[in-house]
Amino acid sequence: MATPHPIAVIVGSLRKQSFTLKIANALAKLAPDTLKLNIVTLHDVSFFNQDLEATPPADWLALREKIQKSEGVLFITPEYNRAIPGVLKNAIDVGSRPYGKSSFLEKPIGIVSNSPGPLGGVNAAKSLQNILPGISGVIMGQPEIYLNGVGDAFDDKGELIKDSLKTVLKQYIDAYAAFVKKHNL
Repeated sequence: MATPHPIAVIVGSLRKQSFTLKIANALAKLAPDTLKLNIVTLHDVSFFNQDLEATPPADWLALREKIQKSEGVLFITPEYNRAIPGVLKNAIDVGSRPYGKSSFLEKPIGIVSNSPGPLGGVNAAKSLQNILPGISGVIMGQPEIYLNGVGDAFDDKGELIKDSLKTVLKQYIDAYAAFVKKHNL
């Protein structure tokens, strides 16, 4: 069997029990053996400041290295105030610099948004679709995935228990695996 493609899964929420982190972990379990999902949390990424670019902080270099070592990037995000959380935008700013040397370049991109409400974070996904072109690789257009009603999808241990969500996540991660294979030949 070939070595699985390493994928950086960037979790756009800092909350310890976030649905976003639970979804990332569920995707890692559902992923086919052609992918190795590496969960990247953003707890230790300091604020981007262009004044620091000449000598970037160690946490910036560590985030960039995780992305650079990957063969694809999955963004998993909640929606805050009709957009992505500030922590995720900050990570994108850190990872996309210095200018012209974005760590996201040529990486196949997947976007998964979520919400316990009815809209599934569609505005957060659309925000990413607006931000990423020019600093990333190609973004998977289909299937799009906006996960709504995720509030009852996990048990008290964080395990996915909602079969309908499991089915959707499995279909998505399989499609993303095919997308990664197509763009990493």
